[in-house]
Amino acid sequence: MRKPIIALCSGLALAAAVPAAAQTPSRLSSVYVGADVGEAQYRDGCDLAANCDDKDTSWGIFAGYQFIPNLAAEVAYRDLGSISAPGGSVDGEALELVGVGRIPITERFAAYGKLGGYRGELEGRGNRESNSDLTYGLGLQFDFTRNLGVRGEWQRYPGMGGGDFGDETDVDVIRVGALFRFQ
Repeated sequence: MRKPIIALCSGLALAAAVPAAAQTPSRLSSVYVGADVGEAQYRDGCDLAANCDDKDTSWGIFAGYQFIPNLAAEVAYRDLGSISAPGGSVDGEALELVGVGRIPITERFAAYGKLGGYRGELEGRGNRESNSDLTYGLGLQFDFTRNLGVRGEWQRYPGMGGGDFGDETDVDVIRVGALFRFQ
């Protein structure tokens, strides 16, 4: 898949461009970038297949803008891993745009929820299927400093696939990541 290289280059270009945007006082806004890794599970990917593996490593890059302390918007590229079965494998990926609502628990620790849309693609076995739908998730974030934080989250991509792949599948991802704020 060629899109991971394009997404990585876009993320690096964004990271190089955001310091100018970060000149706004930190109490008002914050630009951030990050990366994460975890495990994706295709919920309905192996219902009828024997010797099928519906879990794989997932990774992603993201960039966001925190409008106020409790509200941000993020754009991300996600590699959702593969389903492996005797007939071949199917790879998944998604581009997403989500709103992030944050609830502080302590000064450095917060819970958050995500809600937005994604454009997903499954490719394999000579087929390619793209679709769009809502995505949502929940997570926890701990900030080591004003600029550096870590996350643990769960996110769902409902209704991936369909078409030539048969039934649609929900993809659940559990991941950990790090983010850097330009303040």
